[in-house]
Amino acid sequence: MSNRFTGKVVIVTGGGGGMGRATSLAFAREGAQVLVADLSEDAAKETVAQLRANGGVGEAVAVDVSSEKSVQAMVARAISRFGRLDIAFNNAGIHIIGTPLAELDETAWDRVINTNLKGVFLCMKHEIPEMIKAGGGAIINTSSIGGVVATPGIAAYAASKHGVVGITRAAALDYISKGIRINCVLPGATYTSMLKDWLQDPAAAEGIKKQHPIGRWAEPSEIASAVLFLASNEASFIVGHPLLVDGGITAT
Repeated sequence: MSNRFTGKVVIVTGGGGGMGRATSLAFAREGAQVLVADLSEDAAKETVAQLRANGGVGEAVAVDVSSEKSVQAMVARAISRFGRLDIAFNNAGIHIIGTPLAELDETAWDRVINTNLKGVFLCMKHEIPEMIKAGGGAIINTSSIGGVVATPGIAAYAASKHGVVGITRAAALDYISKGIRINCVLPGATYTSMLKDWLQDPAAAEGIKKQHPIGRWAEPSEIASAVLFLASNEASFIVGHPLLVDGGITAT
């Protein structure tokens, strides 16, 4: 087993399930100390229980990434518990589908933008100073194929995820001189709680498969592998990059 992240301290938001849980477990397996943050503290604790059962080191914390006070407390917890911050996977996000723009409620719009985009901004705002103190680091933000293409009914989601690509590129240029590499990952359909509901409909499940040239959806562990690559020294010359992990869907 690789130990690429021995001695490193990692924050994962949205770590209570799906891609966040898979990535938290993957970092822990490779030697990192992981602060697992999620809106549901119980879900974060379950992830930590799993990584500890496999010999990993982790701590759970509740966070609302749309609240600056909550994000500040999350980062402070990482420093008080582990003493430094080296890597962050800013992954927390929500999805609203099937609503044409003119029918979209302002409250729903704000909730998506505040979680998916403002949340990434707030996390980076408070993570970056601690990484500078540590001598550098790596940040990976979660965008989506919805950050480069769109389908009907996802105006708020697409706006937020396009925004994640933009803020990632801009922040990467702001801080690469400080030794902080900032990139983002753009998953295709991935078997998380968001997707499970759609898959109850056999026609929807088949449609999702057909959309992806690879003929299937991703497992969360496949996204985790991409995140760990971007966080590692193997990606040392990759800066401001939106990495598509989409089974070929955007190549069509």
